[in-house]
Amino acid sequence: MKKEIWFGLSIMAGVVLAAIFLLPPFAEMTNGHLGLFMLALVVVAIMLGFPTAFTLMGMGMLFAYIAYRSQNPSLAVDQTLDLMVQRAYSVMSNDVLISIPLFVFMGYLIERANLIEKLFKSMHLATARVPGSLAVATIITCAIFATATGIVGAVVTLMGLLALPAMLRAGYSVQLSAGAITAGGCLGILIPPSVMLIVYGATAGVSVVKLYAGAFFPGIMLATLYVAYVVIVAKWKPHLAPPMSAEDRRVPLPAFAEVVSTTVNDKVLPGLVGALKGKRNASVPMSDLLKHLGIALLPLVSVALIMGVIFWKVTSPLPVEEVSGVVAMGGSLESSSTEESAGAGGLAEPEEAGGLKPPPTEEAPVPMGQAAQAEAVSAAEPAPAPAAAVPAAPAEPVAAQERVPAPLTFWVGLASAAVALAIFYAYFSFARLEIFKMLLGSFFPLALMILAVLGSIVFGLATPTEAAAMGSMGGLLLAAAYRRLNMAVLRESVYLTAKTSAMVCWLFVGSSIFSAAFALLGGQELINQWVLGMDLTPVEFMILAQVVIFLLGWPLEWTEIIVIFMPIFIPLLPHFGIDPLFFGLLVALNLQTAFLSPPVAMAAFYLKGVSPPHVTLNQIFAGMLPFMAIQVLAIFLLYQFPAIGMWLPETLYK
Repeated sequence: MKKEIWFGLSIMAGVVLAAIFLLPPFAEMTNGHLGLFMLALVVVAIMLGFPTAFTLMGMGMLFAYIAYRSQNPSLAVDQTLDLMVQRAYSVMSNDVLISIPLFVFMGYLIERANLIEKLFKSMHLATARVPGSLAVATIITCAIFATATGIVGAVVTLMGLLALPAMLRAGYSVQLSAGAITAGGCLGILIPPSVMLIVYGATAGVSVVKLYAGAFFPGIMLATLYVAYVVIVAKWKPHLAPPMSAEDRRVPLPAFAEVVSTTVNDKVLPGLVGALKGKRNASVPMSDLLKHLGIALLPLVSVALIMGVIFWKVTSPLPVEEVSGVVAMGGSLESSSTEESAGAGGLAEPEEAGGLKPPPTEEAPVPMGQAAQAEAVSAAEPAPAPAAAVPAAPAEPVAAQERVPAPLTFWVGLASAAVALAIFYAYFSFARLEIFKMLLGSFFPLALMILAVLGSIVFGLATPTEAAAMGSMGGLLLAAAYRRLNMAVLRESVYLTAKTSAMVCWLFVGSSIFSAAFALLGGQELINQWVLGMDLTPVEFMILAQVVIFLLGWPLEWTEIIVIFMPIFIPLLPHFGIDPLFFGLLVALNLQTAFLSPPVAMAAFYLKGVSPPHVTLNQIFAGMLPFMAIQVLAIFLLYQFPAIGMWLPETLYK
């Protein structure tokens, strides 16, 4: 029998033995102990291969019947069926879940637009001089493509077909190659737009918008740590990741570029400008020169537009505070109203001679000390100018306000951008122009679509559902632009979207019924009493929770961990003063291990399915272990420096 099967059986045996020895004898068991027993049974059933959603649903209904039967046997069946219907309806009426099929549909369309091959090739050439360039390009491609799709299996499978043979031909280590593909492909469940964050937000009652804003920088941090590890390994042990040869780094140039680079200048801007106004471009069409000059100036135009928008925003005049009412000169609204009520100023009607005068009002007696003090204050203060001297003038149009000067940080940023552009164009050769054109055709359309979707969500321009709808439209347009949109692709994308969405929705229904049964039995209350009885500090509780989630990632997938165990942890967070948003970011980082930890490391099985025969599962597991250690380091960094995840949502949503 294989080692993996023995490992899985040993974990299941450990769960059963723990349930037998830790729970009291059957005669002394309460409903709360039955809830814990149900939790152990669910874990074992899932590990045996039963469908997660229907296992949760079946166990939940069975133990909910037991809980209701202990109270009123005659109504147990009706109450159990009512619970199932109410929980299913509450899940189906959750508006947040509408974005799941739309994001999944966007991912399947982009996957079938054949962008990943062009993206990997252009990234490989762009990072050719970086140590371990193939592995670095693999991680970057996986991160970008996983962000657009969010489907781990699709990204790992495609990169296994595309990048793994290229790395093995280049002499890369099997372990390093497998680790880079599997770790990079799993970034899609962390970097938004992520289905996992939507599931956590719906389970924990946390805003998905804030989760997207909070997970942005931790996802970039984790991808950067992966790249740094690959670069360090390639520099330290070059035999594990050999550098590219000069022949492999060579980019073929078109005919006009060969002529201009040899006769005018090998740099793009001087060469194209010199060819435009010189006489040495007789064999080069003017249309080619103008077209490539426009492409070469795109970075300059983009930076100018971005800095112009920033300048317009930071120098916009401050809003004018409107003050209602007439205020006397030298006074305030409060003082003028007081004076008017006292009759000591303001616009008053002249007294008519011999007319009736109002009777004198009786004033409340003032204590002697306060009267003396008031007289002293009134004697010390100068008498206010009569407001009647200020004629009421007609309202004049408010003059246009001048723009405020730009802050120093803007000018520092502008100078930095100018220096970066100068360095960029100083080394911008015709070979790099060809790489830039490849990136324009593969990376930038995808990046613009992702930024548009995320930007509209994070900056409050659209809800996640609306942004997901626009992302689906963007996926359709990308597939059409790359001439991959046809009825077969559309039919397959719709079918896979419906299949995935149905799985997620049934999982939510089963989780909701299971959680209700667990609460009815008192299992949640029993766990709360046990955790609170340990008298843990917030740091100790956080460490305990993350260790439990880390260990659960070995036998279970992230879906089971969120829908089963998050409802157990979430009610304990207010007692320890932990923000559910911050806890969710830590969990999202931690759940990366669910795809990289044996025996249920699905990323390893995805890669094994498309790997050459000599690549073993043990080699893939060995390659994933260093990246699991990097994930633990990322969790530690996020916990020590919460601003990595909390700064953006706190800044945007004060």
